[in-house]
Amino acid sequence: MKTAFITGITGQDGSYLAELLLEKNYKVVGLVSAKHDIGSQNINHFKDKLILEEGDLLDKDSLERIIKKYTPTEIYNLAGLTFVPASWKSPSLTIDINTLGLSRIIEIVRDFSPSTKVYQATSAKIFGIPEITPQTETTPPNQVDPYGGSKTAAHQLVSTVRKQFNLFAVSGILYNHESERRGIEFVTRKITNTAVKIKLGLEKELMLGNLEATQDWGYAPDYVKAMWLMLQNDKPTDYIIASGELHSVKEVCQIAFTHLDLNYEDYVKIDEKFFRKTESQLIIGDPKKAKKELGWKPEFSFKDMIIKMVENDLKLLKGDNK
Repeated sequence: MKTAFITGITGQDGSYLAELLLEKNYKVVGLVSAKHDIGSQNINHFKDKLILEEGDLLDKDSLERIIKKYTPTEIYNLAGLTFVPASWKSPSLTIDINTLGLSRIIEIVRDFSPSTKVYQATSAKIFGIPEITPQTETTPPNQVDPYGGSKTAAHQLVSTVRKQFNLFAVSGILYNHESERRGIEFVTRKITNTAVKIKLGLEKELMLGNLEATQDWGYAPDYVKAMWLMLQNDKPTDYIIASGELHSVKEVCQIAFTHLDLNYEDYVKIDEKFFRKTESQLIIGDPKKAKKELGWKPEFSFKDMIIKMVENDLKLLKGDNK
């Protein structure tokens, strides 16, 4: 039986990945913090099938204890500070978790478990305002915020340890991917959740920034399949995982409100404080390599994803969690 160690197991990606690996008969070990239980609702329905170990990416001793104890076949480093605006408030912590957290894992694997395969969650934010569109695995980073900088450093570390230590380490350069488990601070979930609240009479309006802002959005369960496929390769290499399509914030509003028989224009208000000065309109990934070499392809469309999120928020806000 294979063993997987997942950091960030209570998050959107970690919880979906854990479910996928359990279906594939893995023993799944998850890193959880004793300080908080953010996202624990994502794993509550299958928590009894997991092995949960307390630790922290900031605490090398806890990581070493867990990796030595289980000698995992695969490690998926999905934990981190992921909300870009927050990285401006805490750049040092962002780097300590997102970059040095991976470095701690790599050192432990190198010294005590060199056969373990390591997946690093990289982000399209490494491209910042890209010089090339669409982006491929060879597009140079051009990050514009601390979050992008932290992910770029981690991405480059993966490439370095592959060459210098001969470790099986890969980066998944994932573009925005959403789901019913997305945090409420992210714009897609903010839209679906508030639209449902308006439908139920719990809110009167939705405050947003630039409705013309675009992203390459995909569905998280599709993307965690790609993570797993990367570690089944014979040789380690990095991949872009993206839909290859651009959609606007306005489109998210249109789909969500229309599904609820509402007109978004009656409820959406613009507030300039939600505009991002460094937001590029050119972040779109080319997933050809992943499709060709991994046989990966997304199963859910952008519209399907938004509707699933709306339906889930309806259940949650009506108190129907079945």
